[in-house]
Amino acid sequence: MNALVLQSDFGYADGAVSAMYGVAETVCNELRVFDLTHDIPQYDIWEASYRLIQAVSYWPEGTVFVSVVDPGVGSTRRSIAVKTASGQYIITPDNGTLTHIKRMLGISEARIIDEAVNRLPNSGESYTFHGRDIYAYTGARLASGIISFEQVGPVVEVSSVIELPVVEPELTKDSVSGTIDVLDVRFGSLWTNIPRNDFLKLGIQHGEMAEVTITYHTRILYKYVMVYAKSFADVNVGEPLLYANSLDCMAIAINQGSFSKAYSIGTGISWRISLRKAPRLVYE
Repeated sequence: MNALVLQSDFGYADGAVSAMYGVAETVCNELRVFDLTHDIPQYDIWEASYRLIQAVSYWPEGTVFVSVVDPGVGSTRRSIAVKTASGQYIITPDNGTLTHIKRMLGISEARIIDEAVNRLPNSGESYTFHGRDIYAYTGARLASGIISFEQVGPVVEVSSVIELPVVEPELTKDSVSGTIDVLDVRFGSLWTNIPRNDFLKLGIQHGEMAEVTITYHTRILYKYVMVYAKSFADVNVGEPLLYANSLDCMAIAINQGSFSKAYSIGTGISWRISLRKAPRLVYE
């Protein structure tokens, strides 16, 4: 029996998360159910996608994830289940939630959920809570071994799985640029899509200074120099730093402060960041 891991934008103010747990318990009372997060901002498919890539590969092969951030619930959007290249399963609306998994981890197989079979009994007239009626139910049945992945539904081309627009990082002779993909929410750090290996090609070593420029559309919101550090302890409290995050991409933070709040920085492909070696200033 495999673990079932739930993610949503439901929060805990009402009984939605508990209802999903109840469905899983009804399917199999020996099933182990865990939470990834239920604090995704409402309707934020991009963040749902990013939180999955943060966690999925660290769970054992066979683990089943259910992710429900579903502004199109009840529409013609597909309900889909995929098997990752490392052997985990994800059940979710096909609305872009699998963007980072598809690009960074890989999907080996995709199936459309057959709702005629994989739907909570006596829920046929409900069209607004697929997280409970379809995704949690199908996920629990798959994780507990009641159904196989093949019994989820018919195969579809992996290439047909919907992806959100992405801006690729760009490396030049003097700089590397990318987007601010997501925030380390609790601490206000900025997580970029710039791989550490691309940044290192600029020849910047730990302890050296980098120039950081952040723009929103065409407007420069931040331009300053900061140290490239191994960890937060390398700078004084209140000082900014550039570091490699847990996904081996570059990130910006303030030691014991919130960079995003201090400078009102957001996320998404309109938020661009550029890094280069700090220029030497010569005063006469």
